[in-house]
Amino acid sequence: MKKKYYAICGALILVTLIATLIVYPHLPETIPTHWNGHGQADGYGSRSSIFFWPGFMAVILLMFAVVPWLSPKHFKIDTFESTYLYLVLICMSLMFYINALFLWAQWSRHVLIVRAMMGGISLSFALMGNVMGKVRRNFWAGVRTPWTLANERVWNATHRFAAKAMVLAGVAGLIVALASEQFWLWIGIILLGGLSPVLYSLIYYKRLERTGQLET
Repeated sequence: MKKKYYAICGALILVTLIATLIVYPHLPETIPTHWNGHGQADGYGSRSSIFFWPGFMAVILLMFAVVPWLSPKHFKIDTFESTYLYLVLICMSLMFYINALFLWAQWSRHVLIVRAMMGGISLSFALMGNVMGKVRRNFWAGVRTPWTLANERVWNATHRFAAKAMVLAGVAGLIVALASEQFWLWIGIILLGGLSPVLYSLIYYKRLERTGQLET
């Protein structure tokens, strides 16, 4: 199973590199590299900057591959390997999608890149949230706060909450992306979905501590 997931991720990187090589000769010397919340280009760079994403994706995949070996005893990725590999694939697919948008934006000035980006990130957020409840205590994936890492009960409860919060935020964000260009509303929804589990972990930990239910 592990080889299959990494092979798919490797294929995504290869396709990204091939597409980049095809597009590169047709680009002007200066290209847009960043867009503001209104979809207007506000940052520019040399055309060679399009090679950033294939290289970045390769580095990230290498990091994902090394993380299980780096994990200390009792915090092994092996305890939820299939879920970890699923998260790796979602992350790599999102980077592939972002690069595809970036390349397409160089060809077409009419692409709604911000809305497309919002939609892709929202969908990825919901898909990752869908498996948060299966993530076991570790130092690399999930809601890693001092309170979740200190106590397994807090970790499990927080990740059940995070699963709901991230899916709801992802779906709401996707609706906003499809319906309008309310960028700041979308940012608020995603931040709420991502940060509320952090606050939840603190509150839950303190409640267990106060009632004497916290395991030593």
